[in-house]
Amino acid sequence: MITMRCVSQPQFAEGFVEEAVGALWEPWMREADRILEDEQLLESVYEALLRRRPNSRTRGRPGVPAEIVMRMLLLKHIRNWSFDVLEREVRPSLLYREFTRVGAGKVPDSKTLGRQALALGPEVIKQIHERVVALAIENKVVQGRKMRVDTTVVETNIHYPTDSSLLGDGVRVLTRVMKKIAVIAGKAGSKLRDRSRSVKFRILEIGRAARSKGEQGKERIKLAYKRLLDSTGRVVGQAKRFCKEITQGVKCSRDVLQQAALEGLRRELETMLPRVQQVMFQARERVFNGNTHVAGKLVSIFEPSTEVIRKGKASKPTEFGKMVKIQESENQIITDFQVYASRPSDSDLVIPALDSHLRLLGRAPRLMAGDAAFFSAKNEEQAKEMGVKRVCIPSRSTKSAARKQEQRSRWFKHGQKWRTGCEGRISVLKRRHGLNRCRYKGEHGMNRWTGLGVIADNLINIGRAIENR
Repeated sequence: MITMRCVSQPQFAEGFVEEAVGALWEPWMREADRILEDEQLLESVYEALLRRRPNSRTRGRPGVPAEIVMRMLLLKHIRNWSFDVLEREVRPSLLYREFTRVGAGKVPDSKTLGRQALALGPEVIKQIHERVVALAIENKVVQGRKMRVDTTVVETNIHYPTDSSLLGDGVRVLTRVMKKIAVIAGKAGSKLRDRSRSVKFRILEIGRAARSKGEQGKERIKLAYKRLLDSTGRVVGQAKRFCKEITQGVKCSRDVLQQAALEGLRRELETMLPRVQQVMFQARERVFNGNTHVAGKLVSIFEPSTEVIRKGKASKPTEFGKMVKIQESENQIITDFQVYASRPSDSDLVIPALDSHLRLLGRAPRLMAGDAAFFSAKNEEQAKEMGVKRVCIPSRSTKSAARKQEQRSRWFKHGQKWRTGCEGRISVLKRRHGLNRCRYKGEHGMNRWTGLGVIADNLINIGRAIENR
């Protein structure tokens, strides 16, 4: 049924509770609360919720109002809570009930809110972010005179990948799905043979052999991998037979719902089989041929889009996730963010970042700052043609005396000092809003997680800037 935009029930701040709750509001929360009353923000969420089902406008039970969905979801990312913790914290809190507009009503349970949050896809999150930036401009928090840009990695929620652990994951998933098929289809067709125990022993054997140094240890690892790959290959062959028998009707059920479940399990097998086969191929290449650069390399069978990214950090030389661009203006407001499907070169991001700044703020920045990875002579020339007066991006390999003199000038040093604030903003995003690791699944989940964390941080900074002013 149609989901309401706003809430009509009385708020907790009314009457005798107002005095008790008023003192609990953080300084930024009042202004953020006012920002979230914007009609365009509510309209974006409202329309997204209506698109969940074809007949959401006219059928079904009354849904959670769009205002509550938006505020609950943003509060979750402001505090970096899970859906369960969000429900548990809002339920007894008068302050959070008022902020989220739940009031005296029932707090949405975590599962309901999680399902409705999925309706807010990456496009809707981008619309909400751009509207929040527009509201920051309207409130004169952002003027667009400065711009700084940096990149970071948001890791996916996976364990550290090794070939043996990935093969173990594949065997576990395929075996679990085939067990469900066997329960529904009974004894028809091929009989399931569970090889999980032998695979587990092979993985433990590889772990013990990896502790031994020298040629003898390497030979033990190769022998253990040969046995592991053999067992995994047999599981893959069995999964292919199960798929074929479901397609041919050998494994079937007279119950319509059970048959639909079988078809769903078959699709799950068909999804996982190519991934397990890819892991088998890259394990053979690495262990037996010494090839560590395999095309289409997987580091997780559950998050196949995860990339291996090296940014030269001493504390974490290798990260597994997605590259994210963070672009800021005055008062630490993030005016744009972007999650990249494949890692680009930092120097390729300067002009698109300027284009985004011009589109959102309607003017070229007077100062643009970035680290040395963003430098190229072409970028600097093009940025000045677009209206940037001072391009503060250092060139560490320059041999020009004039360029070295410019990089020693006062304005350049001040610009680089301001640029370092982007490192602090990224640190806050990771510590306060959970952008160190994405808890949502898939590429869409990565975009939603990053976008909501950025919006949450912007709300806090907009509220603080208006309050301080």
